[in-house]
Amino acid sequence: MSTKKIGWIGLGTMGVPMSQQLIKAGYPVTVYNRNKEKEESLKASGAMTAATPQELIQQTDVVFIMVSNDEAINDIFNGAEGLLSANASGKVIVNMSTVSPGISKQMAALVREQGSDYLDAPVSGSVKQAQDGILVIMVGGAPATFEQVKPELEKLGKLALLVGDIGSGNNAKLAINTLLAIHSQGLAETVLFAQQNNIKTEDMLTIINNGALSNIYAKIKGDAILNDNYQAAFALKHIAKDLRLAKAEGSNTPLAQAAYQTFQEAEAAHGNEDIIAIIKQVAGK
Repeated sequence: MSTKKIGWIGLGTMGVPMSQQLIKAGYPVTVYNRNKEKEESLKASGAMTAATPQELIQQTDVVFIMVSNDEAINDIFNGAEGLLSANASGKVIVNMSTVSPGISKQMAALVREQGSDYLDAPVSGSVKQAQDGILVIMVGGAPATFEQVKPELEKLGKLALLVGDIGSGNNAKLAINTLLAIHSQGLAETVLFAQQNNIKTEDMLTIINNGALSNIYAKIKGDAILNDNYQAAFALKHIAKDLRLAKAEGSNTPLAQAAYQTFQEAEAAHGNEDIIAIIKQVAGK
């Protein structure tokens, strides 16, 4: 068992299986989540719990964060009982959330003032990859800090890659999620065009999955379309948010702009469904 004490904040769809990877690897893990019911499954797996982020950072060496947006990050760090209220030094905070590069730079500066280190380390992959420990992790921050937590990151993913300074991991994630949105809309439009011309969806997907454009994502999301299953593995509202963040960072190329517009329009009606529910928006449903 490792003696490095791990803290984990955020037990959503991704946070639960990711934190469980560290528990299974033998780390002592303490978790915090605003909704305390979500802590129960981790307690059953052997995790300890903290009442506040302040308490959690005082009890741990490395704190991982996996939440949904900039507002949640600001609350976790700057709240009355947030991470910064502990005035803790010698810690490493690894923010794995998909948030703006700006919020990472702000929090990193505040953490540094207290004598601790910060990395932004968002992930590419969904629930299945989190459960299998094969996420792709893109990291921004100091090389020495990255090396310090690389063993833990390698328990969470098949690849942990340092891509630059603070904020670079966030920018890499916004880039890959822009491609994700373009892929999703492209698959939806391809299926709809085939349907309009009396080509069965299953036949079109068979062609895709046996040709040069075959990929795991098209197979998974193609099956979702075939089964009319839009239960969220990655909710459409999250990709809509990510495209807004990307646009704020300067993403304005033609396909990115098209995806941005479509997903913003789809969010109100389909935000809680899976990303591939974009096919409903494109079809005018």
